[in-house]
Amino acid sequence: MAVIRDERHKKDLVVRLRRVEGQLRGIQAMVEQGADCERVSQQLSAARRALDKAFFQVLACALQAAPAADGARAKARPDERLAQAAELLAKFG
Repeated sequence: MAVIRDERHKKDLVVRLRRVEGQLRGIQAMVEQGADCERVSQQLSAARRALDKAFFQVLACALQAAPAADGARAKARPDERLAQAAELLAKFG
């Protein structure tokens, strides 16, 4: 299993997730206060895009680590990398 080892990437991801957490709290407050549905939808869309960016960042980590994860230290061929990407996107995307 791949893990995020680069401390800068890890910190960036945590910051992004905390920002999304704040967005979600704001959306909850908007709903509780009876905000306009269009404004709530706009904020939900923004939060979803931020989560998508975090998802793709983690997915990239998994793709970069995939050849080493199965014990093969040699670089995977482009067609193998494409197959790995398609498999991960089908599974999680």
